[in-house]
Amino acid sequence: MLDLRIPALPDELGDRLTRQDYKRDFRERRTAIRDGESWKLERLQHFEETNDDSRDALRTGDWPEALRLFEAERDALRRKAREEESRGAVFHRIRVVEEPLTPYVQWELHWLRLSAECGHSVRVLPASAIASAEADGSLPELNLLDGRTLFRVLYTDTGQPDGAIRFTDPRTVRRWTDYLRYVYEAAEDVQAYFDRAVAHLPPPPPA
Repeated sequence: MLDLRIPALPDELGDRLTRQDYKRDFRERRTAIRDGESWKLERLQHFEETNDDSRDALRTGDWPEALRLFEAERDALRRKAREEESRGAVFHRIRVVEEPLTPYVQWELHWLRLSAECGHSVRVLPASAIASAEADGSLPELNLLDGRTLFRVLYTDTGQPDGAIRFTDPRTVRRWTDYLRYVYEAAEDVQAYFDRAVAHLPPPPPA
């Protein structure tokens, strides 16, 4: 079990962004990265993705279609990985999982495994490993870009995207960079986790 205390992240140190402002700012900052590491932490176990045909297939219970649509993105994922590699812009993704898996997380893990096959950096961390660190509250949803900008991504109670809080204070960003690097090192390669805990599962119910 990981005992590293979660760094503070007081909202008043950041700037509240609407959903559209966050998407635009995140995209611009990520595209500008050269020779830098970035991190994504996902903690929630259910999201309501929008404009995603595979997610819609999960909602209607069409599991074969959901997986087919994932596979159709393989070439695009490879191109994205090559493009990021050419810029030296490594993007590490950490997916916290609770077991038994929710339908959403089971679905997402198929996507994450495919992403890893195409050259992206993805690891999985059981929620049980951070239970002591979460005694006072769950880890936030985060995107941290190039050691410079930290976004706490916000969602409604039903999992709908709700913008973000942007932090640029160097001390805050540095503490979270160190924390996410630590958590990533403690996590498991997504392919190994998938083979052990996901591959044998029946299709999830609609969600």
